[in-house]
Formats: sequence, C-alpha cells, structure tokens
Amino acid sequence: MIGLANNLQKPSLVEEEALWAQGCELVAGVDEVGRGALAGPVMAAAVILPSGVDAPWLDQIRDSKQLSPAKRERLFHQIHEIAISVGIGVVSHEVIDGQGIVRATRMAMKQAVDGLSPAPDSLLIDYMHLPEVPLPQKGIVNGDELCLSIACASIVAKVARDRLMVELDRLYPGYQLADHKGYGTKEHLSCLYRLGPCPIHRQSFQPVKDIVQGRD
Repeated sequence: MIGLANNLQKPSLVEEEALWAQGCELVAGVDEVGRGALAGPVMAAAVILPSGVDAPWLDQIRDSKQLSPAKRERLFHQIHEIAISVGIGVVSHEVIDGQGIVRATRMAMKQAVDGLSPAPDSLLIDYMHLPEVPLPQKGIVNGDELCLSIACASIVAKVARDRLMVELDRLYPGYQLADHKGYGTKEHLSCLYRLGPCPIHRQSFQPVKDIVQGRD
C-alpha cells in the first residue's frame, strides 16, 4: 500500500496558490466520507491550510483511500497541528434515509465549513457545489487526488468516521462494523443477511431495503 501510494499522483497547492495570489488567505478544502456505506453516518471535513504552508510530511498527503490506516492516523494529527482550522460535519443515517444521500452529504459539508474558525474566504470542494454556503467556491473532479487541502480534508474525515464506526461496533456487535466501517463488503453482507439490519443501517439503500421489506 505505501509503495503504491508513493507512485500515485501527488495532490498539489496549485488551486490554493491561485486563490492566495488573489488575496484569499483563508482557503478551505472540503471532502466527504461514507457516502456509499450501508450503515452509519456520512461525514465531511473542512481544512484551512496556512498560505505558503510547508512541511516535510506534506509530500505524503494523498486521497485517504490511497493510504494505510496507520499513515492516515499519523497524518490526521499532523494536519491538526499545522492547520489554521479544521471543521467536521456528521449527518445521521436517519437524515440520509429521509432526505437522500446527496442532500445529506451537502449538509455534512456545510456543517464542516460552519465549524471553521476563522471562517474561510473561499472553498475548494471535492466534486460538489454547496449552494447553501454563500462563499466563492470551486468543485473539483477528483479533488481529493489533485488538491492538497481537499486531500487533507479527506484524511480528517476518514479517520474521524472510522473512529466513530469502531465505537458503533461496540453498540451493535455482530456486524463487524469496526472492520468494514459500514461499507458493503462480503463480510458485512453476510452479517446483514444473517442478522437483519441494525438501528444504524440505511434502510433506503439496497440491499438493506430488500431485507427490511422481506421481513415485513
């Protein structure tokens, strides 16, 4: 995993530097995690890096999916040490079922941005646009692979959600939530079909929906 990550494209500060040059000193990168999971919340993080940021470990930043859990944990702490501000948003499975995953994802991102202090001047967002946030913003396709502040946000969000899913595994044993973090792995699906959904499963998602309907 580590060797592979070193060969993948490194996110850069090109987008941030363009905004800093325009006088936007507080640029926040925003990303989500958990959008495709079958259980648990969707979460988002927003990270403001200082202009002209420079640290030797920044060369190791990647999209969180490209990093080992141990490296994510270490970078999580280093990002918090250097960032001007970090915000996290959490939107529950109930909201996801009631309002849809796209709306819930935007809500989590807005929470993360609202949690920043000082407030940002501009946003760089992985793929999405947030009409609810009255700030200049740019959605970047594959932003977590291309943009350093978005990649930092992806790491923060991933570590925060993974920690939460470990806690939820203790509340709802038998589903191996600490291992797969709510995603639809073979092991998770096996537990789901055997035990049925637990209270944090997303009942609007397949195959959870089919299992619920089949048990009615």
